[in-house]
Amino acid sequence: MLSPNVVLAIALVYVALLFAVAFIGDRRARAGRLGWLKSPLVYTLSISVYCTSWTFYGAVGSAARGGLEFATIYIGPTLVFVGWWVFLRKVVRIGHVHGTTSIADMVSSRYGKSPALAAVVTLIAVVAATPYIALQLRAVTVSAQVIGNAAPDALSGLPAATPDFTLGFWIAVGMAVFTILFGTRNIDAKERHHGVVAAIAVEAVVKLVALLAVGVMVVYGISDGPADVFARASPEILHAADVFGPRWIVVTALSAAAIVCLPREFQVTVVENTDERHLRTASWLFPLYLMLISLFVLPIAIAGLDVLPEGSNPDMFVLTLPMWARQEAIALLAFLGGFSSATSMVIVACIALSTMISNHIVMPVALRLGWVAASAGGEIRGFLLASRRVGICLMLLLGFLYFRVKGNSEALASIGLISFAGCAQVMPAFVGGLFWRRANGVAALAGLSAGALIWAYTLFLPSFGGDFIVTSRIISEGLFGWPFLRPYALFGLDWLDPLLHALFWSFLANVALFVGLSLARDAKPLERLQATLFVDVFRTPGASATGLVRRSAATYDLNLLAQRILGADEARRLFREMGAAPTVGGPPPLADDALITRLERKLAGSIGAASAHAVISQVVTGETISLDELMKIADETQRVRDYSRQLEQKSRELEATARELGVVNERLTRLDLEKDDFLSQVSHEVRTPMTSIRSFAEILLDARGLDANQSARYLRIIHEESIRLTKLLDSILDLGMVEHGEAPFTLAETDPEAALASALRSCEGLAAQSGVRLVADVGVSGAIVRADADRLSQVFINLISNAIKYNSHADPWVRVASRATARDYEVLVEDNGPGVRHEERELIFSKFSRGWAHTQAPTAGAGLGLAISRQIMRRHGGTLALVPGTGAGACFQVTLPLARADSAAA
Repeated sequence: MLSPNVVLAIALVYVALLFAVAFIGDRRARAGRLGWLKSPLVYTLSISVYCTSWTFYGAVGSAARGGLEFATIYIGPTLVFVGWWVFLRKVVRIGHVHGTTSIADMVSSRYGKSPALAAVVTLIAVVAATPYIALQLRAVTVSAQVIGNAAPDALSGLPAATPDFTLGFWIAVGMAVFTILFGTRNIDAKERHHGVVAAIAVEAVVKLVALLAVGVMVVYGISDGPADVFARASPEILHAADVFGPRWIVVTALSAAAIVCLPREFQVTVVENTDERHLRTASWLFPLYLMLISLFVLPIAIAGLDVLPEGSNPDMFVLTLPMWARQEAIALLAFLGGFSSATSMVIVACIALSTMISNHIVMPVALRLGWVAASAGGEIRGFLLASRRVGICLMLLLGFLYFRVKGNSEALASIGLISFAGCAQVMPAFVGGLFWRRANGVAALAGLSAGALIWAYTLFLPSFGGDFIVTSRIISEGLFGWPFLRPYALFGLDWLDPLLHALFWSFLANVALFVGLSLARDAKPLERLQATLFVDVFRTPGASATGLVRRSAATYDLNLLAQRILGADEARRLFREMGAAPTVGGPPPLADDALITRLERKLAGSIGAASAHAVISQVVTGETISLDELMKIADETQRVRDYSRQLEQKSRELEATARELGVVNERLTRLDLEKDDFLSQVSHEVRTPMTSIRSFAEILLDARGLDANQSARYLRIIHEESIRLTKLLDSILDLGMVEHGEAPFTLAETDPEAALASALRSCEGLAAQSGVRLVADVGVSGAIVRADADRLSQVFINLISNAIKYNSHADPWVRVASRATARDYEVLVEDNGPGVRHEERELIFSKFSRGWAHTQAPTAGAGLGLAISRQIMRRHGGTLALVPGTGAGACFQVTLPLARADSAAA
């Protein structure tokens, strides 16, 4: 077994190492040689301050008592870093832009830099952190007693009777000294502590290696591998009744909230962040760290329950198992891991809380009571440092007192959840303020206060067991003896777990007041400004606030104020950067709004937004807010949304245009194919008669002994083919002239019935020769159209002759009907032939297209008639279309607008 002196000596050497790391880190930071101090690895390791002695010791105890519930404390933060990385980025961006020093500072800054709201958040954080600091002191004290054999049975993990409070006191003193030395050496304009962060990163590695070493020892030293370990597990440890139930979900959500709302986590994640891009690394590396540190929790819990004496303290299994296995080196490493887990949390928490106490409680009170004044000489900087050092001592004292009162308390995990539940009360105002413009300070203050009071009454104060404020009688009978005011059964709700019960009522009141008062009350102008700057931090830069707040001050007074808070060197450098270095002689120049706003942001980085606003207000005059400019800024999001909608509309229009272009492209492609077909058809139609003419001409020229009859026959064929070729060329030329509007048209008021009657007479001979019955149902009188009678007749002849030539029905007929409507004159030419196939209906009016090609008609034309006819009708302002008929045959409709139809009658 290790002797107490050896343990003490090694612990002191380890503390000296941490001092050295912090000292070197601070020295490099002051010299401007940050180097590895700014690496994303160090940043991510510092976030592991989340893993306190609760995680190191208490997770194993939680697994031994409640099975898999321990995983919730790892799952919550993992979900935030992996699934809500954008939220963390927004918080960090706001922290950088507005120079926030703590979560209280960010909340108060969002709601119009409200001092009251900052003070309430600070008080809640102090009260909630007290049991958590006590938890760390207890863990370190008990672990030191156990490893130093200061117990009747060291392997039980239980100290002798009570923890050694004297040892606990000196541990608290040592933590206070370290924190004061490296956490309050100066008033940094950005409140960053590079030395402390470096030490925390070292401790993160130590506690991870320690827990992994114990886990490997358990799995492969005490047991024969993972299968052997889990074979020893009791069914209860893996199948707890509450796993994946309401408590599981609530504790997971609570852990997710804690990674954002705990003051120490806000300190390392937001305030100590030097580069927003480091979040990209942390978004996967921190969840990996959590996975590794939780990897052996269950095996250690199972082995401890199996091999250690019955009644042993599960919270100390990480330490007592190596002692049982006589692995002194691993036991000592486990002690240092637990020591690192506790000290890192206490140091960072005390730095964050002391800053909050100084900025949001001490400083506002000092300004109000006149303890410090903007015009006095040189005491603000010293006053701030002193108040922060006192704040550190105060927090450790409160933690020690809680530890002293609750020295023999229940599991570490239960104490940690009390703190988590208290800090989580900030979540509605915090998250709501970052995403909801309507949220206002009164609503945030009311909701936060109500939630915190209910949490304190239903969970925090009863944790003292009736020894502090809330007595045992109140716990059992209720306040004033009213049963419905019992802390664990408020308003008769007695079937919930105490944690769930407290969270239900506190969040119900918190959220209801926050939302209700935000909707019922309008925000102040400064709250509106801050809401826009916070909610739209990625779209509205902080510089947008310049010019909104109208105020003036002498540069000399502002420079003096900056020196008293930031220090002379920092103040001179700042004013040189702003181009406002003080001048010698002459009247002091006045500072503009931009300079005052920038200085206020710099001061906020040291003393908080509310206090910075207060001290600036003491030296400036005429502070007003330009409502016109404020409305312009406040409407920025609406303009962005309108612009977004316009982009969406344009996008839809572009999509529609793209579709139209696609259709046009298809049409052009089809036209290109039609052009090729046209040239091919023209070549074919011209080549056929030319070939015939050439052949018979060669016969006449070369052959001898042809009789007169044969020569006459060949000449007749040549003549017919020449006529056919001429007609073809005339048709092509006619079509081209009609399409280009060059064909001579004589438009005059014409009786269309006369043109139709002429066409019928011309086609009677063809119908009789083909055996087709031609039926005329015409007789419109008084219908007058503006048309070229000859061209109109040409259209009618084309339609009627096509209907006759291509009708292959056994009893063929063609019906021609005319009628006049109120505006148009219409002619239908219908037959009972084979009709036009569906796939040919769009091509029937194309050049050289024969819609009746499937009829095998003996008299096939060139396929230009319908194309010419449609162009003629278009020149007349009418239409030619293929419409459904009464049967399977084709039915063409000619429509012409009437010139005057007063006496038209069918």
